[in-house]
Amino acid sequence: MAIDFYWGSGSPYCWRVALALEFKRLAYASHLLHFDLQEHKSPQMLAMNFRGRLPVLRDNGYVVFESLGILYYLDRKYPEPPIFGRTPEEAGVIMRVICEYQSYAEPPLRQITDAVLARRERSFGDDIHDALHRVAGEARTIERRLAQSEWVVGESFSAVDMVIYPDIRLLLRALQRPEARELAARFLPVEVNYPAIGRWLERVAALPGHERTWPPHWQHDGA
Repeated sequence: MAIDFYWGSGSPYCWRVALALEFKRLAYASHLLHFDLQEHKSPQMLAMNFRGRLPVLRDNGYVVFESLGILYYLDRKYPEPPIFGRTPEEAGVIMRVICEYQSYAEPPLRQITDAVLARRERSFGDDIHDALHRVAGEARTIERRLAQSEWVVGESFSAVDMVIYPDIRLLLRALQRPEARELAARFLPVEVNYPAIGRWLERVAALPGHERTWPPHWQHDGA
C-alpha cells in the first residue's frame, strides 16, 4: 500500500482528502492522529510538514500537505475519476468556485463554528451575527447552483463538493448545539431553508465509502 494518509477527526480539511481518496477508490493506510495529544506535532510529523498541521499525505516517499494541494496532486497522479473536470473550462470553473468559497464563505463560517464549538459561548456579538449574515448569503448562491444541478459544479462530484461539504456539516453540527439556538433559525432545518443543499448533503452521504470518512468522534457522541 503506497499511500499513507495522516488526519484528525473532525477537521474539515482532512475530511476533504478522505472524500477524494474514497471517491477515487484508492487503497491507503489511514493514520488517525489525536489533536488533544499533539500527535500532529510529533517529530515524525514535523519532518513531513514543518507547520505541524493536518492533513498530510505520503505517496511512495512523496509528501504533500494542505488539503487543496493534496486534492490537486491526487487528481494528477490518479486521474480517474477526475475531480477537477475533464476539460480546461471545467477545471477553470471548479477552481474559480473553490477560490470564491475560500474567499467569501469559509472565513465567516469558521468564525461561527469556532465561536460555538471552541469557546462554547452562550451569547453572540454583532461580529458573529454579521458572519452568519455573510454565510447565509453565500449559502443562497450554493443553493441556486444546486437547484440547477446535482453537484455544485457540473454533472459529477468534484473537488468543489469535497471542499464545501465538510464545512457545511461542521456548521450544522455547531448550530445544533443548545448554545447556538439564537443563530440556528436562519439555517435549520436545512431541508426547509435550503432544500437543494439538503438534497445534496444526502447525495454526498450516499456515495460509496462515505461512511468511512465520517469523523469518528461524531459517531461516538451522536452528533
